Amino acid sequence: MMASDEDRAFLRRALESSIRIGLVLFLVVWCFQIARPFLEPIVWGIILAIMAQPIYAKLSRAMGGRSSMAASILAVGALLVLIVPSVLLTTNLVESATQLVEKVETGTLEVPPPPARVADWPIVGDRVHAFWTAASRNLDAALDSVNAQLTAVGRWAMKTAASTGMGLVVFALSIALAGVLLASGGPATDAARRVAERLVPERGSELIALAGGTVQSVARGILGTAFIQAFLAGLGMLVAGVPAFGVWTLLVLLLAVVQLPTLIVLLPIIVWVFGSSSTGVAVLFAIWSIAVGLSDNVLKPLLLGRGSEVPMLVIFIGAIGGFMRAGIIGLFVGAVVMAVAHDLFKWWLEDAPETASN
Repeated sequence: MMASDEDRAFLRRALESSIRIGLVLFLVVWCFQIARPFLEPIVWGIILAIMAQPIYAKLSRAMGGRSSMAASILAVGALLVLIVPSVLLTTNLVESATQLVEKVETGTLEVPPPPARVADWPIVGDRVHAFWTAASRNLDAALDSVNAQLTAVGRWAMKTAASTGMGLVVFALSIALAGVLLASGGPATDAARRVAERLVPERGSELIALAGGTVQSVARGILGTAFIQAFLAGLGMLVAGVPAFGVWTLLVLLLAVVQLPTLIVLLPIIVWVFGSSSTGVAVLFAIWSIAVGLSDNVLKPLLLGRGSEVPMLVIFIGAIGGFMRAGIIGLFVGAVVMAVAHDLFKWWLEDAPETASN
């Protein structure tokens, strides 16, 4: 009889526990579904707040401890940096596209014949020279010959423009959220620390500091390198007289951020400069561009692991692997996950002899 009562009591407790766990899981899933559209701006806001923390701390001290004012200035400044160039670039592209379409429709667009040296370009010289010559004689016929390719490029451009516009909106929301997090940095940091200490009581505070340091390290090593490469590449194109150098600079920046060789953009421009400028200018631009393209091999090791006790290889693998799985956000999330896992594994190894001796 006692065994039967114990069994019934056990089943009752198991049923109650299952119901409670099920309700908690249901609530968590429900909350996740509700917050899912805002997860990307929230994650970006946290990342941007961590990245801006050193600048925010200096600005706050310079303003006499007025944290809200300092956070507002940083947020407004970041929004201006994001929005103003985007608006100027979009306006310029729209105006250029409109003028091009008008000239094509009215038949006033004239294509000059190609220089003879274009045919001497390696690999693509003959094809480019032939198409350029055909376009200079009969533009409509030349465009008709590549109509399918132009249609595909147009569709890709429209999709890219739409996704870029949505990305700008998400990034603007993230900047605003980062400003709120900076202004309320104390409570937000304390909450994160308490959660980490509940999960890992012995190392919670250290893991929070490690995560913040890893985000800043990735920002310096990957984004910092990308901006330096884009600035140097844009400067070289400006001096060499490359048309629409701002667009090419933006492409260099995007390639550097996603860890692709910037020479993908720079090499065709080098070929163009050789065909349109003097030999001296072209040689200097080629040397400059190749140096810019290879500079990440020097800058990244210097900046990526700076100020972090986690090996650079761990951070790099986490950043690149995270990017391959989750895009740009994965650069930071993957690096943080790998850094925290590395620290926990190292702590486990160091603690193992003491555990065994006890």
